[in-house]
Amino acid sequence: MTEDTTRCGFVAIIGAPNAGKSTLVNALVGAKVTIVSHKVQTTRALVRGIAMEGASQIILVDTPGLFSPKRRLDRAMVSAAWGGAADADRVIVLVDAKKGVDEPVDAILDKIGDIRQPKDLVLNKVDLVERPKLLDLATAINARATFDQTFMISSTTGSGVMDLKRHLAAVVPSGPWHYPEDEISDVPARMLAAEITREKLYHRLHDELPYDATVETESYEERKDGSIRIEQTIYVVREGQRKIMLGKRGDTIKLISTSAREELSKLFETKVHLFLFVKVRENWGDDPERYERMGLEYPKGR
Repeated sequence: MTEDTTRCGFVAIIGAPNAGKSTLVNALVGAKVTIVSHKVQTTRALVRGIAMEGASQIILVDTPGLFSPKRRLDRAMVSAAWGGAADADRVIVLVDAKKGVDEPVDAILDKIGDIRQPKDLVLNKVDLVERPKLLDLATAINARATFDQTFMISSTTGSGVMDLKRHLAAVVPSGPWHYPEDEISDVPARMLAAEITREKLYHRLHDELPYDATVETESYEERKDGSIRIEQTIYVVREGQRKIMLGKRGDTIKLISTSAREELSKLFETKVHLFLFVKVRENWGDDPERYERMGLEYPKGR
């Protein structure tokens, strides 16, 4: 293939929390590159997945869910999402068809006109909604903003995902690929490992775990035998949260560690030795260094 025949472009996926952005990115890539959780607002930084379709390379930017920010971390996440949309070649507005135009989606539609890039509307979770309601929803949203095309998909079942992928492959700009053909993400292995562990935290402690918890990979060592040794620290803001994380006799943290280690071993296709530590850091959400490690810009002010 030559640069004259290849295509490559950045496609930002924006939407309300839990619209299914991460699941869609993983479905388009065909592999897990971003964490999925029932807990909203789990995607914090801009995560890129790389999908190939014919001669086209589609670089998918999974942005944090858009919501009304209350804390410093919230503001950083929302700023990253809109910034990712503004920097992309085109934008997908992803809407949970079952929820329809709720308050977060309404706010997105009010602001989406400020984004000049071409946009597509994607209604997700259509397997949960009757078709007449889907058509009404699509008509109502298209009346609010200009979209090139509207797609109805289920990122969980895969219905409609290939149609969307083929469309994106056809409309991304002509030009050379930015990444090797076999690369599926530009997220550093250290960060991806931390994200996988954070996903397991949310799966295990969905109700008990607040957003004031983060995971940092302190060391990542590829050993001579081909295995990987990873040390991570889970930071919480109160001692009570640390006790919940550990569980009685350390049972909870062992289960989290086992689950994360198994997934990391599959992801990296080698044996992973994972060591987790839990520490209290009361005001980590006000530490600029933590934001830099997450790939977020530190917002000034309270």
